[in-house]
Amino acid sequence: MKQLAIIVLAAGILNHASAATSLTFDRDIQPVLEKYCLKCHGPEKPKGGINLAQFKSEATVHRDPKTWQTVLTQLHDRNMPPENKTQPTVTERDQLIEWVTHTLNNLDERYIPKDPGRLLIHRLSRLEYNNTVRDLLGVEGRPADKFPADGGGGGGFDNNADTLFIPPILMEKYLEAAEDIVDQARPERIFLVQPGLLSFKRATAKKILEVHATRAFRRPVQGDELDRLLGVYDAAIKSGKTHETSVKQSLVGILVSPNFLFRVELDQPGDRPYAVSDFELASRISYFLWSSMPDEELFRVARSGKLHDPAVLEFQVKRMLRDEKAREFYDSFSSQWLALRNLRTTAQPDPGKFPTYTESLRDAMYAETVEFFQALVRSNASLLELIDADYTFLNEELAKHYGIEGVTGPEMRRVALTDHNRGGVLGMGGVLTLTSYPLRTSPVLRGKWVLEEILGTPPPPPPPLVPTLSQDDKPKDGLTFRQRLEQHRQKPECAACHKRMDPIGFGLENFDPIGRWRTELGGEKVDSAGVMSTGEAFQGPAELKKIILARKDDFVRNVTERMMAYSLGRGLEFYDAPAVKKITRTLEKDNYRSATLIIEIAKSFPFQYRRNQPVRLTSNAP
Repeated sequence: MKQLAIIVLAAGILNHASAATSLTFDRDIQPVLEKYCLKCHGPEKPKGGINLAQFKSEATVHRDPKTWQTVLTQLHDRNMPPENKTQPTVTERDQLIEWVTHTLNNLDERYIPKDPGRLLIHRLSRLEYNNTVRDLLGVEGRPADKFPADGGGGGGFDNNADTLFIPPILMEKYLEAAEDIVDQARPERIFLVQPGLLSFKRATAKKILEVHATRAFRRPVQGDELDRLLGVYDAAIKSGKTHETSVKQSLVGILVSPNFLFRVELDQPGDRPYAVSDFELASRISYFLWSSMPDEELFRVARSGKLHDPAVLEFQVKRMLRDEKAREFYDSFSSQWLALRNLRTTAQPDPGKFPTYTESLRDAMYAETVEFFQALVRSNASLLELIDADYTFLNEELAKHYGIEGVTGPEMRRVALTDHNRGGVLGMGGVLTLTSYPLRTSPVLRGKWVLEEILGTPPPPPPPLVPTLSQDDKPKDGLTFRQRLEQHRQKPECAACHKRMDPIGFGLENFDPIGRWRTELGGEKVDSAGVMSTGEAFQGPAELKKIILARKDDFVRNVTERMMAYSLGRGLEFYDAPAVKKITRTLEKDNYRSATLIIEIAKSFPFQYRRNQPVRLTSNAP
């Protein structure tokens, strides 16, 4: 990080740059770089060894995108230039951020190394552990709920290998859980083979352990591994334990083995990227779509060596998406991508002002989004329906909340919408509630949410010590809340970001803090008009959605990046750009079909390949 931070000292100074070291980028960007970068990062004693003067064109940036990805991060987070250096204006910083973002999103693929990504051994998350012991031994008790909480990282998902640490207490929990799981499992799930007249108990134990270890390790068990498990069995027998108890003790050994607790992938010779084995690919797919181990069908295909066949892989992905276990994917991905889990934690509408906001209503709001996403993928509908659709999923309580008649009962079901303002995630109560404050809506939070979660173009964090507005939306000093917010955004340090966020949030003002439709606020008609920073004017949610759909390239790229990060269990890097581009091109040709996105991710280079550490990478450039 030190090196990365130094890079964007690209904001430190330059008036001394000579003509020989001047950059020749976009004419609006070049003066900004020269003014704030090259004095510290020119050819003479460049700080941190970073010489930005060597970048003389966009082509040279394409050859070293990692450096500029760091520049972007530091600029975006306002870490650079340092506080004791001359600061760029809001406009200058905005220009530079926009230029670097555009350049990195349009890299020349010839200069990007063929890299499937860094390798980190992947511990099972709590969700994955619970689901795996369920499918392995039929235990439904959710033992991992007693483990320490998993962190969040890489794309904002809790299956990120970087954050799945192993604190010492977790090892104790693993042993305790393993013993409980074996005790809870039904005998018929453990003792798959019974000793007979012509078979010794030890031979029977070997067959039982071989089957369980192969399934638990998600690959054929090796001879030395099986010998160690039999050693546990032999020791137990020698100490006077029964055959059944000795098998169970060996099974505990399987459940605390690193080969069970981690999704282990074996290195292959050489220093070039290579395809993962069929069993490893089966495991990657099953944890992507089921958050659990492969089933017998997937194991069978892996044993046949045909899983890398694109047609076979596509058939398996479609089969798995139809399976009930895919519910874990629909829930886990959509709720984390759209930040919907915050609905159950940080979103707290004031009970005095909003007494109809109950726990059951909140749960229905959460379920609406998950059910919608599930139906979208299972029907292979267009991803664009996430922005605008003529249907949603409601039960009676949520339908009444929205003012929709004809829905009875607590079950969620598909309901046709006639109001073009409501369809899509921007009109869902869960999203509208989590982007509000307890007493009022927040055009800023809602605008930021759309930019960040939908378009993948988040604004930078606010400057320090910026005063906040009141927590309610009552008129004050003769000004409506909107007028006070517009007054706030006139401040130079606030204007650039608010110009992007606020119009989007104002377009959703007809939805109150818990997602109900309203036409007036504080005795005045709700003003839901806005003008985007790019000049498009609109009135209300329906017209706002049309403008967002016009930016479908940003939306589709963002969804692709988020889902790929989820599937890989890591954040994306610059070398993932070719895979993202390839997938988005395929989506465009296929009318943005949602299942196509998942299939193409499963077929992608980062998903099917790995590399050893360290690795020597070369670009594809001539």
